[in-house]
Amino acid sequence: MIYELREYVSVPGRMPALVKRFNEHTLRIFAKHDMELTFISLTGLGDNSNNELVYVLRFDDYGDMERKWAAFQADPEWQQARAASEEDGPIVAQLRRRVLNPTPFESR
Repeated sequence: MIYELREYVSVPGRMPALVKRFNEHTLRIFAKHDMELTFISLTGLGDNSNNELVYVLRFDDYGDMERKWAAFQADPEWQQARAASEEDGPIVAQLRRRVLNPTPFESR
C-alpha cells in the first residue's frame, strides 16, 4: 500500500474555481477510475494557507498508481472538465507531489 500526497497551490484568486472543479468533476472521476481518496482539505494555517488544496490518494503499489493516473489523464470527461475550468486562465500555479510508503514504527 502506498499513499500519494498532492498539494496544489492555486493561482491567486482562483481557489474557488479549483474547489468547484474538484466538487463537480474531479472527485467523481477519481471514483470512476477506482482512485481511493483518503483525505482532502484546504490548508488552514501555514505556508499557502490562503490558496492551497491538499489531498491524499491510496494505491496498491506504484504500478496501480501509474495505471490509474494514466486512465484518469486520458479520460475525455477529465480533459473536457479541465479545459472548461481553465477558460479564464490557469487554476494551479504549483503542484507538489510525494509518494509515501508506510513503514512500521515502534510505539514507545
